[in-house]
Amino acid sequence: MWTANVQMSMMYYSIGKEILRRQDAEGWGTKVVDRLSVDLKYAFPEMQGFSPRNLKYMRRFAELWPEEQIVQRCVAQLPWRHNICLMEKVKEPNRRLAYAMAAIEHGWSKTILELQLENYTLERSGKIPSNFNKTLPDVQSDMVQQMFKDPYLLDFTGADANSREKEIEDGLTTHITQFLLELGQGFSFVGRQVHLELAGHDYYIDMLFYHLRLRCFVVVELKAVPFDPGMMGQLSFYQSVVDDTLRHESDGKTIGLLLVKSKNETIVKYSLESINKPIGVASWEAAIDVEIADKWKSSLPTIEELEAELDKKKI
Repeated sequence: MWTANVQMSMMYYSIGKEILRRQDAEGWGTKVVDRLSVDLKYAFPEMQGFSPRNLKYMRRFAELWPEEQIVQRCVAQLPWRHNICLMEKVKEPNRRLAYAMAAIEHGWSKTILELQLENYTLERSGKIPSNFNKTLPDVQSDMVQQMFKDPYLLDFTGADANSREKEIEDGLTTHITQFLLELGQGFSFVGRQVHLELAGHDYYIDMLFYHLRLRCFVVVELKAVPFDPGMMGQLSFYQSVVDDTLRHESDGKTIGLLLVKSKNETIVKYSLESINKPIGVASWEAAIDVEIADKWKSSLPTIEELEAELDKKKI
């Protein structure tokens, strides 16, 4: 369905292509943009958006998206301000398309889109070591895998390499809105240090969430030390108690998320082998390392793979 927003974006795309055509024919020093700005303002006095600056964005829009079909089916559905953001902040074509698709799917505002770009959200999604493929139904495991990240960024808590678990947990609770945004869409906060009583003993879950789309509880255990296989037993135990005491019969299996200061991928892999509860193990970072961020970018799908996904989703 073509909305006014889509129609406007396609008009801007056509103008951008015309500017490229004219500049190719007449040369870049002929002030094509300035002359066209005057002509368009005269022809359409009731319309705005024909400033030389915006016309240069239109030219860039057409230049960056040579395939009109992708523009029609995807990026034209975004508000123009979103497209300007993608043009200004993203150099890689596949990264630009991936975030455009995600912004449409999740309904991100421009501010949220900027934040997701700065935090490399898509690059970190789906990378978490887990046993979801063995402990969850096939139709659900891939979706669950994509909903978790590795690493998680906790810079908003003020955490650093020397922070203790309680200090980080205090920061997560104080900035729960930011933590929910970092966790991703669908997470709802249930509580911190959630009390469980079993056989006369008291136990406390660091943080408990409920995922509205998955319809299940998510137990989050936070560690300020490197991963140790023994941590899995405690988390699995908490999941079992939540399943027995809090889970409704219509809920899915309780999922465990273990956040650690660092981890050895091989040790995590073998530790997950013997666990029959769905668990993901991610590290947490106090800030983004530029060198690591460059490696994250290379993990995104290619343009061809994204186009295939576009066909599948029929955005």
